Amino acid sequence: MVRKYEIIFIVKMMEEEAINAVIEKFKKLIANNGGTIDKVDAWGKRRLAYEIKDMTDGYYCLFYVTCEPACVAECDRVMKITDDLLKHMIVRVDEYSDSDSKENAEEEN
Repeated sequence: MVRKYEIIFIVKMMEEEAINAVIEKFKKLIANNGGTIDKVDAWGKRRLAYEIKDMTDGYYCLFYVTCEPACVAECDRVMKITDDLLKHMIVRVDEYSDSDSKENAEEEN
């Protein structure tokens, strides 16, 4: 079953080429596992809320992805063992927009 996901991750601060290589690695991983990246939102260098692995800054990147759950599981597995990532989070996104869910809630009442 194809679903929509948001994948956000924080890359260690390194040279720009190394950061881009990490981002490309995950783009290829998703594509190779049958997923499609709908949008890439690179937030850039940001200060972390708290220190992670002796780092105070990180490079934030957000992917909007459409794929199978198996693709997300593989992406999660690889992200856990990638030393260049400080943190990552994968969230399944509901298909409905806010206006649709409000209309559905009103119809149920």
